Amino acid sequence: MRTVGVIWPGMNTALVVVVIVLWAGTGLVTGLWMIRRGHDPFWMAVAVALGPLFVPSALERAERRPRRAAPLPEADAGPEPSHGPWVLVGFDGSPEAEQAVTTALRLLGPRAGLLVVAEVVSYDTTADEADGPMEAARDRLDEATARIRDAGVVARSEVLAGPPGETLRRFAVAQGMDLLVVGRRGRGRSLRWLGGVSTEVVGRSSVPVLVVGSAPADGSGAGSAVREER
Repeated sequence: MRTVGVIWPGMNTALVVVVIVLWAGTGLVTGLWMIRRGHDPFWMAVAVALGPLFVPSALERAERRPRRAAPLPEADAGPEPSHGPWVLVGFDGSPEAEQAVTTALRLLGPRAGLLVVAEVVSYDTTADEADGPMEAARDRLDEATARIRDAGVVARSEVLAGPPGETLRRFAVAQGMDLLVVGRRGRGRSLRWLGGVSTEVVGRSSVPVLVVGSAPADGSGAGSAVREER
């Protein structure tokens, strides 16, 4: 009887550990899935805490298709595109994204029929269009489009919602773009998407892709670029 009393406490501890690992692991996988589907990273903490209890909620809440985060502003309609190539640039305000715009302008300039700069936000960000992240995205895009128009190119901006890579490549196809330009990696929170976007779009986009590297430290040139034709 004493032996049984010694063994069972150890067995209970092992069982508790297994349950905790399975609980947290289920939440971790579910949270990662939601983030990859274009939702905010804060769901990770909720998912890990709730474990398997969060799975039904995640399946119900997760959106399935990328979409516009907000209607195109009337003021952004601008002049009609010309007959040149239409270009979509993935943008988040990072140096790499700025370099992507610079490279598109350098290569095409006024020959571009239309240059669209698009920032992808999480689905959750679109719940309140007056929210800080949405305003910040619009401000970044306004600055980028003003710069492009100053170069004599017709420019428009879009705030899109969804998984960044998938969202950009689907939008490029839907809008009849001739070229998709992305930075090699992004900054801070956007590392999760501008860094992974180049891999996603190069591997799966039916639209030609131009991946732009960082500008040299001395400011010379436009940075490295890799073009993938499809």
